[in-house]
Amino acid sequence: MQRPHPWIWSLFAVVAFFAAGCSDAPEDRDTTPTSTSSQEDYPETWRFALEEIEGSVQHAYAQALKSHIEEASDGKVELDIFPYGSLGTSSQLTELVRNGSVDLAFASPGHLADLIPETGIFTLHYVLPDDEAITRALFAGNELTRLFSAAYNEKLLTLLGFVPEGWMAWTANKPLKTPADFEGLRIRTMTSQMSAEAFRSYGADPVQTPYSQVYSDLQLKQIDGQTNPIFAIEEMGFYEVQDTVTMARAAHFISSVVANPDWYAQLSEQQQNWLATALVEVGREAWEIQEELNQTRLESMLEEGQLSVIRLTEQERDAFQQASQSARDAYIRQAGERGQQILESLQNMITELERQQASGTDGNGD
Repeated sequence: MQRPHPWIWSLFAVVAFFAAGCSDAPEDRDTTPTSTSSQEDYPETWRFALEEIEGSVQHAYAQALKSHIEEASDGKVELDIFPYGSLGTSSQLTELVRNGSVDLAFASPGHLADLIPETGIFTLHYVLPDDEAITRALFAGNELTRLFSAAYNEKLLTLLGFVPEGWMAWTANKPLKTPADFEGLRIRTMTSQMSAEAFRSYGADPVQTPYSQVYSDLQLKQIDGQTNPIFAIEEMGFYEVQDTVTMARAAHFISSVVANPDWYAQLSEQQQNWLATALVEVGREAWEIQEELNQTRLESMLEEGQLSVIRLTEQERDAFQQASQSARDAYIRQAGERGQQILESLQNMITELERQQASGTDGNGD
């Protein structure tokens, strides 16, 4: 190989000198703050992953959160929203938060209960009250979040709050008015074992598949039914391949907003305040968001004239409630002593809210 001429070494020395002058090495960098620093020129981006597609309750929630945070921070923080399908399945999104690939995400007990068994309580039937005012008060305060925080922390997740998204409905090509109607029914549930156990108590044959696969499985008759909130049934087109929706008011779809612990810990106090304030403000709006979306989506499906809606009577609901007790026992076995304490605490909270409602005192859950 030809040896370089001596003048080449001089050129290298000059280039190295100027490169050193532009280096980011601490000893060479001017650390004096300036108004043109990159931190001030460019907003910080927070990545928020959703379990639902655009137009969903979670998407509306995320858009509202984005608006509040960006306004509060005067544009210093931008919330980058990733709807379902852009990054992976629900369980994959939770892993992305845990490993720090995304900062924030929705994580529903429908899959999370396999990782955090205590959250399986929200997949049980007839645990939450039928009275919507009491349910709203239950989720309005911070007590529920405090109840579950330790369980989330142990699995490398910071729990920021719970978001109710409306009653779960059951769809099939027949009414589901008694537990006997579920006998042998292949119903798609969310992917956790506790989600399946709730329907196994009625004699159903639960099938756990990813959300994106439900439509094709219904269409190909690989499953006989599924359960989701009304807005999801409409936006995913499940009503196109199912002719009956049963409104049993057995369980709400509850999701949680989680953050990566390391990411959250490195936020400044001001940034944590922006996030906390935005979560409170959007939390107050969340109930109206889901209520309006579920109602308008139901009306949209009914206008097409293809769907029959069955609303269970109190007597029919009582039969399901009695049949569902075995799933509650399974929850306690899976979630252990802490799960049982959470169940008892939740029941006590509901009882207290009912007492406050009956006596006319404030039961806003704060």
